[in-house]
Amino acid sequence: MKKYVTTAIPYVNGAPHIGHAVDYCLADTAARYFRLRGDEVRFQVGTDEHGSKIFQKSAAENLPVETYVKRNSDTFKTFISKLNISYTDFIRTTDPEHIKRCQDIWRKLSDHIYLAKYEGWYCTGCEAFITEKEYKENHGVCPDHQIPYEKVKEENYYLRISDFKDQIREAISSDKMLILPEFRKKEILKLLDESPDVSISRPREQLTWGVEVPGDASQVMYVWIDALSNYITVLGYPDQDISDWWPAAAQFVGKDILRFHAIIWPAMLMGLGLPLPKVLVSHGMILADGQKMSKSIGNVVEPVAVIDKYGLDAFRYFFLRHVDTFADSDYTEAKFEEAYNNELANDLGNLVQRLATLAKKNGIKREGTSVLKLSDGYCELMDRFEFNKAFDYAWEKVQNLNKRIDDEKPWMLAKNGETDKLKKCLNSLIKDLLQVSLELTPFIPDACEKITKVFENPIAPPETPLFPKK
Repeated sequence: MKKYVTTAIPYVNGAPHIGHAVDYCLADTAARYFRLRGDEVRFQVGTDEHGSKIFQKSAAENLPVETYVKRNSDTFKTFISKLNISYTDFIRTTDPEHIKRCQDIWRKLSDHIYLAKYEGWYCTGCEAFITEKEYKENHGVCPDHQIPYEKVKEENYYLRISDFKDQIREAISSDKMLILPEFRKKEILKLLDESPDVSISRPREQLTWGVEVPGDASQVMYVWIDALSNYITVLGYPDQDISDWWPAAAQFVGKDILRFHAIIWPAMLMGLGLPLPKVLVSHGMILADGQKMSKSIGNVVEPVAVIDKYGLDAFRYFFLRHVDTFADSDYTEAKFEEAYNNELANDLGNLVQRLATLAKKNGIKREGTSVLKLSDGYCELMDRFEFNKAFDYAWEKVQNLNKRIDDEKPWMLAKNGETDKLKKCLNSLIKDLLQVSLELTPFIPDACEKITKVFENPIAPPETPLFPKK
């Protein structure tokens, strides 16, 4: 089967952060799992490059805006590679093809678009319009950016969300578009009831850096039509038939932008006559010692620094196993080091070293190439995108293998000259280790590739530990 996996494209007005890393790693886990199951996968990543904040940042750095966005997009591309993300498609919203296709999408949606005057609240940090209810609930201050909302009055184009509310509600309620976790689905249904029509343009005098609205040079497309469309423009829509890949098998988004993907995006797709994504996977935030990360507090975790210190396998191990796939989770360096030393290095690293050393010392060769198969319990969890639970499921097998070595004592079989029993024992342990390594591949692919090479014939124990203790 063909499967399409997407990530939320980050806004390039800042450096990659831990939230971006989690989004990429979760989507990469899904893509690698689908490939293990024999599926053909397309996997999108990219960068969101229009908007007033980007224009202002480029001016502050005295750079042409095109130079600024190219530099920052390249920074994200390097970051994605550092995480070993197995993407197939990289899109920039400044790509000429994307811009043309966005304008074509606007034209296709024209029956659901109207021009109206807006007077209300706007958050410059979020680049989003705020309802009166949100303004009152937040006491006039954006909770994410800690800046007051601005009162604005302007004429914009709107997408008539009201044209699609009943269809969106039915799709979500019946799980035709599955929202994970389940409790987010209830939140979205409540928000849908209150959701107004959404502004999809801004006057050029307010937003100079963006895609021109077809037929109206005084207006520039505002984030939604431009950014959300990337999921299908990267596939070639509307110039090409995308039915081989769309609807997406899974779209990964942070909980803070789920509402846009679960309400505005379906409205756009319905207006275009396209099917909705099969699954929206919403992940939580990473907290630092129980607090939201903030530069002002000084508790921001720099993902590149963590990777450089501990290695990519350790990074992916912690953030895919010890971080709940769906909920907010806490990070401290102490927790990270404990997981690295006591679990990754001790449970898996030592297991590989002990088993390979025993096999080489006793002249054991792998017997044939037995077919490795993903277990049903593992697949059930992975199919539900419960990645941290699937990781636990596989890791329990690692721990059981360590217990088996201690119980079966192959070194005693060697000492007693029980050659046949020793050969059978070690071959069974090696086969089961390679089996669990297969199930760990979507999570820590680099480590699993090394494990496979260790147990090729002739078996060669690692010259240095797979995971040197810190």
